[in-house]
Amino acid sequence: MIQKEVGGTLVSLELEKPYPENYKSIVDQVAKENEEGYMPALKTKVDVIKDYDTIFIGFPTWGMKLPPPIKSFLGTYNLNGITIVPFNTNAGYGIGNSIETVKKLAPKSKVLDAFETNGGVERDGILFVMEGEKELHVKSEVKRWLQQIIMIK
Repeated sequence: MIQKEVGGTLVSLELEKPYPENYKSIVDQVAKENEEGYMPALKTKVDVIKDYDTIFIGFPTWGMKLPPPIKSFLGTYNLNGITIVPFNTNAGYGIGNSIETVKKLAPKSKVLDAFETNGGVERDGILFVMEGEKELHVKSEVKRWLQQIIMIK
C-alpha cells in the first residue's frame, strides 16, 4: 500500500537460515533471539544503500520487540543521514519498544513517526489476513499517515 503511494524499490529481507514454517516454532525462536540479543545473518544484500535518502522499514511486532532480522539490517548498514520511516503490523498488542530500538540502532538517522495497524492474525494455526473492509480502512489510514509525514500531498 505504501509503495503504491510513494513509489520506490521493494526489498524483502531474507535470512541465510530461514525461520521454521511452524508459527509456534518461529515465536519460540524469535523470543530466544530477542532474549539473547542475537541478530541473524541476512541473505539479502543492498549494495547501494547510500543511493537512498529515505528508507521505509516495515515489520511485525514480535514479542513487543523489533524482529531480529530488522535489527540485523539496521546493524549491518551505515544509515547515517538517511531518513527512516518505520511501519508496523501487530495483532493488537501495539508496537512495543520497536521504535526506540530503531533509533538506538540507527542513531544518526532521522526516524519519522511510525505507522502501525492491526494486521493479519494467526490463531490456532489459521492465518487471518487483512482484506475487505479492513483493507480499505488501512489504505485510507496509510494515505493519511503519509500526508502527515509529508511524503505525499
